[in-house]
Amino acid sequence: MTLAIFDLDNTLLKGDSDHAWGDFLVAEGIVDAGEYERANDQFYQDYLNGDLDILRYLAFALAPLAKHEPEVLYALRQRFVDERIRPLMLDKAVQLLEKHRQQGHYLLIITATNRFVTQPIAELLGVDDLIATEPEMQDGRYTGQVAGTPSFQDGKVKRLETWLEENGQSADDAWFYSDSHNDVPLLEQVAHPIAVDPDSKLEALAQERGWPVISLRN
Repeated sequence: MTLAIFDLDNTLLKGDSDHAWGDFLVAEGIVDAGEYERANDQFYQDYLNGDLDILRYLAFALAPLAKHEPEVLYALRQRFVDERIRPLMLDKAVQLLEKHRQQGHYLLIITATNRFVTQPIAELLGVDDLIATEPEMQDGRYTGQVAGTPSFQDGKVKRLETWLEENGQSADDAWFYSDSHNDVPLLEQVAHPIAVDPDSKLEALAQERGWPVISLRN
């Protein structure tokens, strides 16, 4: 089965769901506004620059999950999706997913953003499966820690390799769509790398390598 793999943030969405979740927590008074917002913005800039310390960031991003009962978090998340994610949906992204679906391709999102944030977004987009950074749970509560390898940079390649083995699938002739130079390790592994509204580093590399560059926003 041919895989059509998609990054999520700033690829299928016109924004970053992880950063938006942080903004939502600030707006709801769940976290300290000044301190959390400054850190959230700085981590996002580090990501854009390619300098993100993923484990340090995840310790920050997952900490609020450990402070609340899952039922409270899930109610917050539903409002977050309705209020912050739906406005980031792209008609052309939905059409692209449908194009691959009609070709019988298996639709897979692979994202560095954690599963708590991204699971309902993947469901909203109707993809077949999701590889995301996994927040650890113990005794029915989030611990604030990461379970396993974060799906970030080379970690996306490792997580995909594990997924392929577990699911008896192959990445032969796979497609991968991404906006970010952080995803170059995986883009280099697939037969059909596609740069989507790319950042400047990825755009330059795509032009050098002859990779297609598309926009889902224009």
